[in-house]
Amino acid sequence: MSDSFSQPVDSLLCDELLERIRSRAAGYDRDNRFPDEDLAELRALGYLRMFAPLHAGGLGFGLERVAAEHQRLATAAPATALALTMHLVWTGVAHALSARGDDSLAFVLSDAVEGNIFAFGNSEAGNDLVLQDSNTVAEPQPGGAYRFRGTKIFTTMSPVWTRLGVFGRDDSDPAHPLLVHAFLTRETPGYRIEADWDTLGMRATQSHTTILEGAEAPADRVIRKLAPGPNGDPLVFAIFANFEILMAAVYTGIGERALVLAVEAAHRRTSKRFGGRPYAHDPDIRWKVAEAGIAQDGIAPQISTLAADVDRLAPHGAAWFPKLVGVKVRATENARFVVDQAIRVNGGSTMANSSELGRLYRDVLAGIFHPSDGESAHATVANSLLGPVPES
Repeated sequence: MSDSFSQPVDSLLCDELLERIRSRAAGYDRDNRFPDEDLAELRALGYLRMFAPLHAGGLGFGLERVAAEHQRLATAAPATALALTMHLVWTGVAHALSARGDDSLAFVLSDAVEGNIFAFGNSEAGNDLVLQDSNTVAEPQPGGAYRFRGTKIFTTMSPVWTRLGVFGRDDSDPAHPLLVHAFLTRETPGYRIEADWDTLGMRATQSHTTILEGAEAPADRVIRKLAPGPNGDPLVFAIFANFEILMAAVYTGIGERALVLAVEAAHRRTSKRFGGRPYAHDPDIRWKVAEAGIAQDGIAPQISTLAADVDRLAPHGAAWFPKLVGVKVRATENARFVVDQAIRVNGGSTMANSSELGRLYRDVLAGIFHPSDGESAHATVANSLLGPVPES
């Protein structure tokens, strides 16, 4: 059976490229290795320059187009897509800020055009406030530079990044603490990478721990100093919007591929109980495939609509954050459901290490942990609908 999700007419990613990427995914997973060959092909294609404007050497895409391409990439290699999400989030942030008249991150797009690779050094163990606070110490230096000391976990693309976005807390004025956002270069001294990424799934992302030991960001790469807590700064919105939507795209791509594999399995497997006929004739199997198809069908339009709203500067105001956490949680939970149904259709062969569906089962689990997680998302939506819980 042919893939029912056929190549869009104007897709950057042709079917032949996706097949090459798909053919390498199992090896990267098995060897716990970064997908260097994928990166090389995608970089040559301009994938890392999608958000940069045409006149500057980019492809001039908005978030809606990038999310669609990213979902398509994830059908071939979820870990490759997840790894590149971090680069795309930063370039997407620069694009979103520029569209809103803020060129403070224009250098991100120009650096990307020049071939630099961006990564996130934000996640910290025990910090469930995410962007609202930090355990990392940000030490102010003469002239506006900052040095950072702390431990960052899940630093995706550790082997290849050339620009690392970091943030930490400046308590030099205890009455007015600040959260400082900045960028380091690969050549910056004062950090080390712990090669500790050996995980159940999403292995090719190579998201090692990064130890900051006084790494210094120059003043011209210190991009924000914000008060701790909820903040309406456009940077926070742009990070949140690009991260949630592109994460949703990755996991929706996993669901899309799992559904294709379920359909193939239903036609391939035969039932002795049904006289040797394919399982595609079994009403129970048909129900499972239909359930997966119904669930999968509704997610991509939601991602597309919300991404288009970011591109067109839709005035959602306070409703933005419930919408964004909602699409991320729906997409990741939906992908888990679709993969689970596909496994039930595929049967015990999924347990084999060689099974693509088995790998998708391991990869899709990571969606639970990306911000916003279920607890945080439900709190956001509950506060939007019911108001905050009064302090006792």
